[in-house]
Amino acid sequence: MKKVIRILLIVAVVIASACLLAIFTGNGHLIKAVSNTYLKGRGGPSIDEYAIFENRTVKASSQPISWPTSIEYNSIKLSSEELALHDELKSVAFLVFHKDSIIHETYWDQFNAESKTNTFSVAKSLIGLAIGAAIDDGYIKDINQKVSDFLPEFKAGKKAEVAIKQLLQMNSGIDFGESYGDPFGFMAKAYYGEDLYDLTIKKDVTQTPGTIWKYQGGNTLLLSFIIQKATGKSVSEYFSERVWQPIGAENDALWNLDAENGREKAYCCFYSNARDFGKIGKLLLHNGVVDGKRVLSETYLNQATSAVNTSDDKGNIVDYYGFQIWMTSYNNQKVIYARGIQGQYIVAIPDADLVIVRLGRKRFEEKVNNVPVDLLKYIDMAKRITQ
Repeated sequence: MKKVIRILLIVAVVIASACLLAIFTGNGHLIKAVSNTYLKGRGGPSIDEYAIFENRTVKASSQPISWPTSIEYNSIKLSSEELALHDELKSVAFLVFHKDSIIHETYWDQFNAESKTNTFSVAKSLIGLAIGAAIDDGYIKDINQKVSDFLPEFKAGKKAEVAIKQLLQMNSGIDFGESYGDPFGFMAKAYYGEDLYDLTIKKDVTQTPGTIWKYQGGNTLLLSFIIQKATGKSVSEYFSERVWQPIGAENDALWNLDAENGREKAYCCFYSNARDFGKIGKLLLHNGVVDGKRVLSETYLNQATSAVNTSDDKGNIVDYYGFQIWMTSYNNQKVIYARGIQGQYIVAIPDADLVIVRLGRKRFEEKVNNVPVDLLKYIDMAKRITQ
């Protein structure tokens, strides 16, 4: 018995020492990271862990807009091959909306129409929409306004050259780091840490702004700081007032914060349900109009869904990204979409009058023309269902 107690004491001392070392070396985030991943049998973040963070409510509409149900609702079933794909990639929701009606809806793993799930980097696209709203409202002059007008840390040196457009397009020239496998990197600290502003604002410009495209969540965080500074409201409050409520969201959403009463983890961590996410797709589908009411300007959305057309760090022209949103052409139709790291998608195909929402836990790493292969398969499913 004494031996067991001695071993437990040694383990406790080792754990305590490791925790203190993490804190004193500026890596206190590792304590929360390890306790909520490896100690729970996971290798990374989950889609349903909002309870381990502080959150801010994104209030739904007082006059919600329910999705009409197509007369063909769920009449066409997923094939055995399609179901096998969803099973392999651990889907929790697959919804298809055609001609502004819901035509197909399937849930897995005890999820349902009201279940909240993290959409990870889909949140970047939501921030892009909020910037458009702030321009429409006059809080921001235009996309070419300098970041230094809002964030004093950008008033000197190369940082003074950075404009809002370059943050939107992911070519600010700031190298934040986007590795999801580095426990000491920017993304790990942003996800599990407690001071997003200090972590993000101190990063320097290392390349000429506007020249090299590099997908990094730090750009989105800077945009969120600008929204807060420009509007005088939290990102959640402003997004609720200008986007979430106007599109007719039926359920309150949640946005993870870095600390109690802190800042939104704007590059990720927006939790809601598949039906309400479909209304974001509807907004994109109709170029800013929802049920006859304009929510965002056509001018901004046309800019937002136009390709960056600058080079990435390998010299390839980026013709698949706009203002915090992705795009491609598939079967000669333009596809506009938001995506998250575990295969979360909100997809709008205007020529087909089609919106797709897929939520889940995995995606294929393979891409065709920078489009994840699984997304193309979901589009094929939706097209078969609506033909």
